Amino acid sequence: MKNISVIGSGTMGNGIAHVFAQHGYEVSLIDIKQELLGKAMTTITKNLDRQVSKELISEEGKTAALARIHTFTELEPGVKSADLVVEAATETMEIKLDLFRQLDQYSPKEAILASNTSSISITRIASVTHRPEQVIGMHFMNPVPVMRLVEVIRGYATSDEVTDKIMELSVKLSKDPVEVNDYPGFVANRILMPMINEAIYSLYEGVAGVQEIDTVMKLGMAHPMGPLQLADFIGLDVCLSILKVLHEGFGNPKYAPCPLLVNMVQAGYKGVKSAEGFYKYIPGSKDSVVSPRFSK
Repeated sequence: MKNISVIGSGTMGNGIAHVFAQHGYEVSLIDIKQELLGKAMTTITKNLDRQVSKELISEEGKTAALARIHTFTELEPGVKSADLVVEAATETMEIKLDLFRQLDQYSPKEAILASNTSSISITRIASVTHRPEQVIGMHFMNPVPVMRLVEVIRGYATSDEVTDKIMELSVKLSKDPVEVNDYPGFVANRILMPMINEAIYSLYEGVAGVQEIDTVMKLGMAHPMGPLQLADFIGLDVCLSILKVLHEGFGNPKYAPCPLLVNMVQAGYKGVKSAEGFYKYIPGSKDSVVSPRFSK
């Protein structure tokens, strides 16, 4: 594989493009607006600069990586030469199904179609294509240039050959791939989201405050970040979407989203992306304080 197309230039998409370009692949980064692509390239440049300052890559390596990324605002020209397409669009079933119908039409017949979905069924996504054996999940972790894990999700029809290729490719990206089967939430979010949801319930029911809950999990369980702060960084809307997938997929009430989470998302408090969730974030700064809504 030499040519990689990445659909979506948001946090995950630009991180995926960064990693592929850094490791010598030609990358077509695709989004609906040039403004979004410009913002993504600025982010990639800053992240590469950070790697240069930490002596993880050279200045020449940074320049070469940026030269390998080509941006497109239309799907067809962006995927026409792809060996692998990685979809990193909004975590919405309808959007992904529509994209994969188009990818099946526009990308080469031999191309592998991968989704970075964090919870949506690969089998369902593959069902709208004429190549279900070539559809697979590549669930990168955020921030992509830093986190080593890739969940490689086999759909019901995904072939052994395609799975092996993606496992090998992930290693070439200096990642640690883990093969999992296609069930709601896969492994990472099937375990993580109930923990986050329970932390929100603990706040909702008045067991403890935001900082207290996060401190218990950081100091008591050696987590680098508390579950409420982590939810803010993931995006509360994303957490809610994943919990809904788990709840609907298993039909088990233990996955029902906490009413507090539902209300926060409906009110527009989505975490870091909206500058406030369980914490309040200062734009342009890493500093945060507990949201006044949850202050004692």
